[in-house]
Amino acid sequence: MGEPAGIGGELTLKVFARRKELGLPPFFTIDDPNRLEKLAEQIGVSAPLTAIDHPKEALKRFSDALPIIPFPLAAPVEPGVPNSRNAPAVLKSIELAVKFAKTGQAAAVVTNPIHKQVLNEAGFPYPGHTEYLAALAEIETPPVMMLACDELRVVPVTIHVSLAEAIKTLTSEDIIERAIITAEALRQDFGIPHPRLAVAGLNPHAGEGGQMGREDQEIVAPAIDALKEKGIDAFGPLPADTMFHAEARATYDAAICMYHDQGLIPIKTLAFDKGVNVTLGLPFIRTSPDHGTAFNLAGTGAAKESSLVAAIRMAAEMAASR
Repeated sequence: MGEPAGIGGELTLKVFARRKELGLPPFFTIDDPNRLEKLAEQIGVSAPLTAIDHPKEALKRFSDALPIIPFPLAAPVEPGVPNSRNAPAVLKSIELAVKFAKTGQAAAVVTNPIHKQVLNEAGFPYPGHTEYLAALAEIETPPVMMLACDELRVVPVTIHVSLAEAIKTLTSEDIIERAIITAEALRQDFGIPHPRLAVAGLNPHAGEGGQMGREDQEIVAPAIDALKEKGIDAFGPLPADTMFHAEARATYDAAICMYHDQGLIPIKTLAFDKGVNVTLGLPFIRTSPDHGTAFNLAGTGAAKESSLVAAIRMAAEMAASR
């Protein structure tokens, strides 16, 4: 479902309307049929709905109508205006999707964007989707966020913290843990038998031999050595300003980055409308469009569906590989 007042619903409708043209695998949505029907009429998209009780029914219905497991909302939806009364339904739709994936009734979970502020106002205790999914999966090791497109895959070691906090809290252990999970996911979910990991340095020029900070020598390099000892093809630390051009990207399968913007700036520059957010380390597959709720576009029909298309395709490819 995602945030009902955001663009998730119209993206789902648009993607379904183009399913044959795009050659997409069958999918179903968990949402409020009334809101989607009104939204389809509002944005002028032809996407008939068909209610289903069980995921397996989607296979028979998908060719003619968008299969939907009805999940009524508590309050009417005004595009662009979030309402915390609908937050419980948003969270329960995620819980149900995870249940289907964990029990093998669905091959993967593709989530539409949520609005954390609205969820927090309703008592949501997690920083975002990733942490909530980890709790639902009942795993102890924190999951890993990967942003992926055809040209690049990046994994930030520190995520939604300030740059000052990222530098302060960065450890060799965190780099090792995230790199191991990434390598395993590349083998299991992306069909890459011998993953190559390029590890970015923290400082300019990867520290310039200690002249621009000691973190790369004292934190990043020891992590790379430990990964090599575990049989993982990791190399670096690399200067971040020279590791993302096309020739450099051809030498690795994923880039391990030290902080959020170090990895997300290059991938959003390369594929702003086609990037996919993938959660690694879960017992089920989860992807999501690499964008937010875009309240300013909600209800206009102007939002581009390319990132959701990419998320659905990647989820299907990962499921086939796994």
